[in-house]
Amino acid sequence: MKNGSKNVLIVEDDMILSMVLERMILKLNHSVVGKIITGKEAIESAKELNLDLILMDIQLKDDIDGITAMHEIRNHSSVPVIYITGNSDEYNLSRAKETNYVDYLVKPIQMSDLKSSINKAFNTSQIS
Repeated sequence: MKNGSKNVLIVEDDMILSMVLERMILKLNHSVVGKIITGKEAIESAKELNLDLILMDIQLKDDIDGITAMHEIRNHSSVPVIYITGNSDEYNLSRAKETNYVDYLVKPIQMSDLKSSINKAFNTSQIS
């Protein structure tokens, strides 16, 4: 792992977007430790992997959405999460707030958006 590099899990059911996010993460000198498409896998991966950050889509390939998955993950982890979603509706936003997220980005996202969210995740997580 590169110095200062963080382990990032991508939870995104759109394979093309998942690859775009992976490229962005690598350009920002972080490591992608997994790319998964279901809420169930997200919960399992958060238990098994040493994660510094989760990029979480809300609509996933199974019946567990990203916010529900984060509620489960919060039972055993305080890993920072950045939601990246096509849904900016009030309902999902208020549900997401309960998971103590770092940021809530609406697709399509730019490299600069992701970079500032990641900086926010690691600057705030270092101040305890």
